[in-house]
Parts: sequence; structure tokens; C-alpha cells
Amino acid sequence: MSGLSMPKPDSETMRRRDEIVADLAVIVPGEGVVDAVNEMRAFESDGLTAYRQLPLVVVLPETVEQVAKILKYCNERNIRVVPRGSGTSLSGGALPLEDAVLLVMSRFNRILEIDFPNRAVVAQPGVTNLGISVAVEQEGFYYAPDPSSQIACSIGGNVAENSGGVHCLKYGLTANNVLGIEMVLISGEVVRLGGRHLDSGGYDLLGVMTGSEGLLGVVTEVTVRILKKPETARALLIGFPTSEQGGQCVADIIGAGIIPGGMEMMDRPAIQAAEDFLHAGYPLDVEALLIVELDGPGVEVDHLIGLVEAIAHRNGSTTCRISTSEEERLAFWAGRKAAFPAVGRISPDYYCMDGTIPRKELPKVLAGMRRLSEKYGLAVANVFHAGDGNLHPLILYDANKPGELDKAESFGADILRLCVKVGGVLTGEHGVGVEKRDLMGEMFNQIDLDQQMRVKCAFDPNHLLNPGKVFPQLRRCAELGRMHISGGKLPFPSIPRF
Repeated sequence: MSGLSMPKPDSETMRRRDEIVADLAVIVPGEGVVDAVNEMRAFESDGLTAYRQLPLVVVLPETVEQVAKILKYCNERNIRVVPRGSGTSLSGGALPLEDAVLLVMSRFNRILEIDFPNRAVVAQPGVTNLGISVAVEQEGFYYAPDPSSQIACSIGGNVAENSGGVHCLKYGLTANNVLGIEMVLISGEVVRLGGRHLDSGGYDLLGVMTGSEGLLGVVTEVTVRILKKPETARALLIGFPTSEQGGQCVADIIGAGIIPGGMEMMDRPAIQAAEDFLHAGYPLDVEALLIVELDGPGVEVDHLIGLVEAIAHRNGSTTCRISTSEEERLAFWAGRKAAFPAVGRISPDYYCMDGTIPRKELPKVLAGMRRLSEKYGLAVANVFHAGDGNLHPLILYDANKPGELDKAESFGADILRLCVKVGGVLTGEHGVGVEKRDLMGEMFNQIDLDQQMRVKCAFDPNHLLNPGKVFPQLRRCAELGRMHISGGKLPFPSIPRF
């Protein structure tokens, strides 16, 4: 893992590896423990494949009792644990550690209950995002958050990263659609947060857990909200001569009080790649393509389509197609959903970024990314959730060329710095993981980070859960109680990070 600093492996844990593997095999018998090097290769990386590391051992539990026993065992013996879902994380959140147990939750793959009267589904964390919608579609329901990886990503991983998707503008992220969870603490204790009720008293610990990236506990059950499918859904495919005009159109649609079910934007490289890959009927003579979906009662949708058409025309649109059938609407979205793999056909490698900005800053940031592309000599294709300002620039590079990966990472870091500079944040849905860990200081000062770390300490005082992720410094909880900061400077600034 060249260029990435991670916690130093614990020598005592490494020395006792055979003993640990044998003990875990008692807790999870049969084929629940994977310790052969070749077999562990499948787990050495998540979606951020630039970084790879074999774990100490892989464990695949099937019951909550097994998860509780594993965590209690590791806690009592000071063994680190890295939770993992389907491994689709794009920020390195599930990157293994050399001295850590990789706790894989993929065998928790059953839907436990479908409760239509309460519009809720209770699922194990290994159930795929799309699997929930498929399970309820016969009654006209669906689960709103829909990441592009929804065919593979797990609902537990969605909770860990607070995933979104193309319909998050109107229907919210995972945080807005999760009603409750069951989780296991590092101590082995099983707790429940939330439920099918609308609200509960006390601190919003469910909100704390959503987006916690495996640092606070291991989710073993998720209760989500399901929605009735809208009466009508139609999409507009709108082309613009420049990305700035497309970005301004997005701002004007929201400014007019219109909240589409989804609003996505692609630039020319992404449009070309998606059309060549899927033949969705995208125009190839535009610099920016906007997909706007409007849903609800038919009369309302027809009215809103007219308003959006007028706004697009005022912003200089050169083409506008309106879906006339469900097949055509799905075709519009199919190209967008396939944009990531499509870009993979035009470049040996690409680095998928994730940052969020205020919508009004979209034209400025797109122009800034073009300047950065020229600076680094690397092309960039833009595919993003335009409606909520969640950008997903795809930096194109060739890992076989010396120095290009480093250049791509520096390019990506500058994009994220630009996002923060204009009032945005480092991540919208991919999480911090290891990818953005060392950029946290761009957004938070040390006092902010210490306060966040105190929450971590309350759940995991020995820092055994997913260490080396999110926080740019490993700190002992006892240090946080006596650390004094003067003039914004830490004492002993020359001490290495890990």
C-alpha cells in the first residue's frame, strides 16, 4: 500500500495468528473462517482498488450470536476488526488491515419481514439495495435510495456510508429512509436503535450510526421505509452547449420551487462513453446532458414538464426529449446508471471522486475542474447528482504509467479542496474511508475532530473497530481527556501520525 500510512500491525496479534484462527473457527464452524492466502485475495480490497492488503483472517458469520461472540473475543484480546459488506465501497472503508479480523456480513442476506401496513421492511445487512425493491414491487412499493451499484451493494453498507442515488434529491439519502437498526458493539452487547415508530426520545443515535463507516459498531439488522410508486413518472433529456449552462439550469429549476424525483448531469466524455456502451439515444452534439425526472399525479407531472422545458430553453438548451413510455424513461436512466462501467471502456483506469457543493456553485466548480484537468494533464468525465450538488468526477489515468496514479490522486484532492472552498463538503455518499482521511483537516479543525473522536471513544474506547479510517490521526481516548490546544496548535506536532 505505497503512499498510504496505516496503523502499525500489532506484533502480539500477528504472533498469535494460528491461535486466533483456531478460536474463531470454534465460534463460526464449517466454512465460516477463511485463512488461506489465495482464498483471502478476494477480500484484499474494496471498490477503491488502488489499495490492497490481506487481512489477518476473514470471518463470515451467519447469526447475531456469532457476531457478538467474535466482537467480544476480539475486544478481550485487543484484536482489531474491520467490518465489510459487499465490498463496493469507493473510499477504502472496507480496506483490511494486516493484523485485523475482516468481519464479512454477506451471509446476512435474508429479508426478515415485509410490513405493508407500516410501510416498512426488516432486512439483514447483506440484502442488496435492489433486493428490497424487488421484494415489494408486486404491491406497488419500492425502496427510494438507489445507488448506481444497487444491484450489488448491501443495505448494511448503505447505512455505513449513508448512500444516496439518483432519486435522493426528492426522497432523501439512506439516513432519511432508515427507521431502525440492530447493532453489536465491540463489547459483544446487542442494542437496538429506532424502530417502526415515527420518532423516539433521547439522543439520535440512529443518526450517529448512519454514515459511521464501521467505526462504532456492526449492523446486524435494518428496518427501512418503503414508498408507494408514484402514479406517473416521466423524464426529460435536455442537452446544452456548455456545462455551465446545464449547471445554471439545475439551479434555476430548484430555485423555481420544483423538486424533481431525480436530476442528473453528464458532460461530453461521459455522454459519449454511455451512448457507445448502451445506445440509450443520447445526443452526441452537446457538452452537457441533463436528465430530469418528474413524478406524481399525471396532471401535475404534465404541468411541471412545461415549466422545466421553459427554464431549459431560457438557459440555451439545444435539444429536449420527453419520455413517452416507461421503456423510454428507463432507457434514459439506463445510460446514466451504466456511465461508470462505460467510462471504464475508454480509459485503462479511472478514479471516481465524491464531493458535494451548493447547487449555485456548480458552474464555478465545473470550470475549476477543467482548469485542474489542464494542470494535471489528465482527462475527467463528469457524472453527478446535479440536484443535490453531489459530484462524481471520473479522473482518467493509466496505472501502468509511472506516477499517473499519484497524479490522479493529487488531482482528486484538489477537486475536493475546491468543493470545501465554495462551501461544500468532502463526501456526499462514498464516505471518508482512507481516500479522504488526510483531507479532513481541510474541512474541520482539530477541536472539531477531537469532538468527533470522543463519540468514537464512547462506542469503541480501545479503537479496535476499523482503525486508520476517517480520522487523520490515531489518538488514545485518554489523550482526548487531557489534551490542551493553544493558538490552534497541537503539542508535539512532530510526532508521526501512526
